[in-house]
Amino acid sequence: MEGASDETARRARGAEQLRRQAVWCRDLGSALYAALLDEAARDCAAGGPSWDVLDGHEDVPLGDALAIRFLGAVHRLVLEGEAPALAAHYPSAGGVFRSADPPWPAFREVLAAHGPRLRELLGRPVQTNEVARCASLLPGFLTIAAETGLPLRLLEVGASAGLNLRFDQFRYESEGFAFGEPAAPVRFRDVFEGKAPRLDGALRVAARSGCDRAPIDPCSDAGRLTLRSFLWPDQVERRARLDAALAVAERVPVSLERAEACEWVARRAVPERGVATVVYHSIVMQYLGPEGARRFAGVVRDAGARASAAAPLAWLYLEPSRRREDGSWEHAVRLVLWPGGETRLLALSSPHGPPVQWKGA
Repeated sequence: MEGASDETARRARGAEQLRRQAVWCRDLGSALYAALLDEAARDCAAGGPSWDVLDGHEDVPLGDALAIRFLGAVHRLVLEGEAPALAAHYPSAGGVFRSADPPWPAFREVLAAHGPRLRELLGRPVQTNEVARCASLLPGFLTIAAETGLPLRLLEVGASAGLNLRFDQFRYESEGFAFGEPAAPVRFRDVFEGKAPRLDGALRVAARSGCDRAPIDPCSDAGRLTLRSFLWPDQVERRARLDAALAVAERVPVSLERAEACEWVARRAVPERGVATVVYHSIVMQYLGPEGARRFAGVVRDAGARASAAAPLAWLYLEPSRRREDGSWEHAVRLVLWPGGETRLLALSSPHGPPVQWKGA
């Protein structure tokens, strides 16, 4: 039988996962989620309904984003109309978040009333198909197109619903920089912080494919609900951007496969004459784990070794780069282009996209 001290230690580990995510949510502009996670951490440590939901998950790797899955499960119930009292605090459901009217009591009631359903939903992988990351990756796509002079054959790893495979259908603007149709439904203004890159805007996409462990159909009601549930409810601009990207998805088809990253890249990232094959991803490596990430890098480099000037291969990614002194993470956009294989730092940005600091030549 498990001793009381053992369970206390397990609850403490679960609470620590929530506290860490609270810091990140606060840094990334979600006061609602930061406040809820602070309370949920205390509740978890005390053995409350938060622990009833999280029990048994306290030792998953941080990269599995347990806290985001926890919050996404509750948000899904809100969007399904199963938690009206909590919905009053969620802007995504028409509510209003006020620090003077804490949402925690209503959140705690949802945990207590829907524990079994939430534990079931907790098993779903995080699906944050954040469209704004396209603005961080765009300079990389333009660099590849400019340096190879070829159309791009896109291969996105961790593609979720494939929304970012339609990046060329969006509009990007900054001082001295513009790309995309002016009437595009998805628009990004003031993309660059400081000087914008001097890149030719000519870019053609020859093919769009992606893989994911649990790909989502963005044209289905169930798929759209899943995507919306993982957005942070007080970030209404992200919701509007997602809805606009979903409209683009209805008219621009992509090919999505349910597959493991290394296997898929080994099979699909074969350089082809006449196109620049681009393997790319954004905030994906944490889900592979350290050993998986090393194996993935080896697979991509093996594919790059087979590239030629007529059949180049690029590896473009937005991933955490280093931890700053304040504990937050710096995220970097890097590019490796074969033949050659030099790793280049192109930009720094938020994990959710702009503002982007251009660092390339």
